[in-house]
Amino acid sequence: MGKPTGFMEYGRELPRRRPVPVRLRDWHEVYEPFDEERAQHQGARCMDCGIPFCHEGCPLGNLIPEWNDLVFRDDWSTAIERLHATNNFPEFTGRLCPAPCEAACVLGINAEPVTIERIEYEIAERAWEEGWVTRQLPRERTGKRVSVIGSGPSGLACAQQLARAGHEVVVFERAEQPGGLLRYGIPEFKMEKRVLDRRLAQLVAEGVRFRCSTLVGLPPAHPPEAPLEPSLARGLGTASAPDVEVVSATDLRAEFDAMVLAGGATVPRDLAVPGRSLRGVHFAMEYLKPANLVREGRLGVSPVDARGKHVIIVGGGDTGADCLGTAHRQGAASVVQLEILPEPPGTRPAENPWPTWPVILRSSAAHEEGGRRLFAVSTTELVDDGAGSVGALRAAEVSVVSEGGRLRFEPVAGSEFELPCQLVLLALGFSGAERHGVVGELGIEIGPTGTVAADRSWSTNLDGVFVCGDMTRGQSLVVWAIAEGRSAAAAVDRWLMGDSALPAPVRPGQLALR
Repeated sequence: MGKPTGFMEYGRELPRRRPVPVRLRDWHEVYEPFDEERAQHQGARCMDCGIPFCHEGCPLGNLIPEWNDLVFRDDWSTAIERLHATNNFPEFTGRLCPAPCEAACVLGINAEPVTIERIEYEIAERAWEEGWVTRQLPRERTGKRVSVIGSGPSGLACAQQLARAGHEVVVFERAEQPGGLLRYGIPEFKMEKRVLDRRLAQLVAEGVRFRCSTLVGLPPAHPPEAPLEPSLARGLGTASAPDVEVVSATDLRAEFDAMVLAGGATVPRDLAVPGRSLRGVHFAMEYLKPANLVREGRLGVSPVDARGKHVIIVGGGDTGADCLGTAHRQGAASVVQLEILPEPPGTRPAENPWPTWPVILRSSAAHEEGGRRLFAVSTTELVDDGAGSVGALRAAEVSVVSEGGRLRFEPVAGSEFELPCQLVLLALGFSGAERHGVVGELGIEIGPTGTVAADRSWSTNLDGVFVCGDMTRGQSLVVWAIAEGRSAAAAVDRWLMGDSALPAPVRPGQLALR
């Protein structure tokens, strides 16, 4: 594939990032354009490796060597056909995926792997520019109706596949607009919302209907004692938000022939330390969603803003980095990001060989923009400023102890320290699906990991109710969400029609079964 000697002639190359002082003034994506010839050189690096391990690394089973070769040969229109054959939304994965395919690239044994993610991005963008992305209508309609609850990447992929199979699909979304975390969790500097909107327009053209500001499932009988203020409730799409319609999941199940749950794993992990209830301490999504609403012009001022504040982000993952870049653009006085794990090495250690996932230090564009990262640190207390708001964070260094395959973190004596702050953002990941709403009303079975349990056909414990994406897998990658949405659509189609021609990239053995 590609040029037989390409991997020896060309080195790995990515587009340059816009200068930090420039990009901090706006919310546009950080990368500069990458010219066509350089993209073709990157495609030429793909080797005729015999066994393309990149296929196994990609949950979607993308035909990576094929479209690398097509890019090298300047056949971009065929390249997007091969890319769309396995991936509904390559412009999403080309921006947001951590590229497990590149970690599995054979060239990565003793050199830098092929820039698979960037080539995917270039193919998708070229296709949109040339007008090659058009609606795909079914040959005939089945008369079957399917409701999809949630419009994140898994819900959108499932909805598009089902619509192309001829079913009538309605997607229910509790936020103002569809997209889920793609719209309200991913900042503009990682993916501008025009990228999402043009794909949503394709879904609408293919017959998918969206009902937004609609919460499926009756609220809990005993709501929280302290409801969120209206602006924050609106950003989070809760039942207490203005203009959010609450519909019965039971009625919806009776109205449609099948139902797919794609609501994500949205229960955040909390921080159980003294001072957690102080003002100025927020979950990451309580911060990112309103910030995105402001960017959309749907909210005047965010109720959680970093401007002029000393900010601490607890959690060193991608969500923490999203908070970091957002705080920079809002004008934070300083930002510190805390990670409980020790700092990983810059390159693969001997005990972490190819083709395993490389556990190495990863730095995003946001880290390049400023702030500090502290590793092997655990928060011990949040300090009151005397007026009921957070004024400082106390922490200690920790050492890692492994016991029976599980990690335990031991404080290092005498390592305690204190950092001033007026805003603390908790980016500690997510623990599973919400128990109220559609899950609570219908009595959906929850598995041992806190997510919705599913069998090999993506079915829940209720007949005709299916689940996909983070809601059953748990917090994961955008590429897994799309793959599971496609597989769930095939399962629904088969359940409705007795058979299905839709592809199912995720094999049953890769699913945590109920």
